[in-house]
Amino acid sequence: MSKTLYLMRHGETFFNQQKKIQGWCDSPLTEKGKNQATIAGNYFSDNKINIDRAYSSTSERACDTLELVTNKDYKRIKGLKEWNFGVFEAEHEYLNPPLPYGDFFAAYGGEGELQFRERVSQTLMKLMKEEKKQTVLAVSHGAACRQFMRNWAHTSDVDQKERLGNCCILKFEYANDCFELLDIINHDFSAL
Repeated sequence: MSKTLYLMRHGETFFNQQKKIQGWCDSPLTEKGKNQATIAGNYFSDNKINIDRAYSSTSERACDTLELVTNKDYKRIKGLKEWNFGVFEAEHEYLNPPLPYGDFFAAYGGEGELQFRERVSQTLMKLMKEEKKQTVLAVSHGAACRQFMRNWAHTSDVDQKERLGNCCILKFEYANDCFELLDIINHDFSAL
């Protein structure tokens, strides 16, 4: 039996607005971020998508986003947290190395790229294997969503090269211990 995973990035935060590196450190949603989450919630209700179970990263920005998307009870999962950027946390984004980051941050107390990808991928695999419900929403972070996409790129025809925007929703089908990316839902937030 297949299941559906909606993996979503949190709404815009103050650190996003200020172009600061935001991994394990946190900052609150902006008003725009709250509106983005409300629009994402409307996507689910407008398309009559019934979320059976909800999960969130333990970061405040992800929990707050999820609470604006749905009123379902949810479980916080540490494995859904963003990349740990070590001493670069809360610093300006211009300090980031060129992509791909690889193991750059591991030398500064953070996570290596493959270590991070494995953490997120194992977390979502375990979650979906154990989940008895059909439709799952997990709110996480931009790099976490991207790394999960990369882990399953070999099974998916859908891709997006540009940055995953705030409240972007990735729709995956899960069956036989395999994920396939079916759709990327980016909302038009230009009017916000």
